[in-house]
Amino acid sequence: MRLVLVGPPGAGKGTQAKTLSRELGVPHISTGDLFRAHISEQTDLGKEVQEYLDSGELVPDEVTNEMVRVRLSQPDAANGFLLDGFPRNTAQAGVLGEMLAAEGHKLDAVLEFQIPEDVVVERLLARGRTDDKEDVIRHRQQVYRSETAPLLDHYADIVVSIDAVGEVDEISERALRALRDLK
Repeated sequence: MRLVLVGPPGAGKGTQAKTLSRELGVPHISTGDLFRAHISEQTDLGKEVQEYLDSGELVPDEVTNEMVRVRLSQPDAANGFLLDGFPRNTAQAGVLGEMLAAEGHKLDAVLEFQIPEDVVVERLLARGRTDDKEDVIRHRQQVYRSETAPLLDHYADIVVSIDAVGEVDEISERALRALRDLK
């Protein structure tokens, strides 16, 4: 199964991806993990990412696209994957579509984690991290709405939405049930 996970920061995508990856037998591919791996391995892409991060700039789509392209070409992703954090915008979605089409594949679904903003704010404030201030969290939510949420329109015909409020196991079961219903 080839999936993209979409939802606001704090919706639980990373937590759910671990369970979904195990249950579906496909790798969880997070752009954050890719960035960290390339940086720690001192690859050319990693050095480029580090330069952007050090200067406080966003990593350009072209660099992120290439990291994802390299990762999707690895054998464990041949029969499917869960993408978390990519695509982040409709331009990246177009590139992903081209990557998959070149291999004769397409996405099976876009799994949307729906959760009210106030619940996300409470959840993230409860983590107690120094960068989790309410104004910062709400700004991240706004960035999500303006940059990433348009993916839901782009992928409208394959979006599967689930309620991301509740206990981790309940949400996992909702997601797996929704994905099983696709088959």
